[in-house]
Amino acid sequence: MQKTIFVVDDNDINLSMAEEALEEQYKVMTLPSAAKMFAFLEKVIPDLILLDIEMPDMDGYELARAIKRTGQTAPILFITANSDKEYLERAIEAGAAGLLIKPLRRTQLMEKLKEHT
Repeated sequence: MQKTIFVVDDNDINLSMAEEALEEQYKVMTLPSAAKMFAFLEKVIPDLILLDIEMPDMDGYELARAIKRTGQTAPILFITANSDKEYLERAIEAGAAGLLIKPLRRTQLMEKLKEHT
């Protein structure tokens, strides 16, 4: 059975790239906002969630905390273009299992997903 991955990012190009990289091995739900993600979270339980940090409606840190409050236990991996130590610390504080740095390389992404699914 294919594992389900939610990819939450407000950038359509990033969503398309993630879907293309993952669709052969995973069921991929690309979601452009926190609101869309919560609508799907009521119907589908993901095996892993990829979250962009910089989003307009709710940043990734806030979204991760909100996801955890629902009782969701899927690992959360943050995606960011910023590799500052502060981003990593805030991601861990928000409940992340890891951090991926953009631009994403398919091999890096697949290795990280195998590690957490």
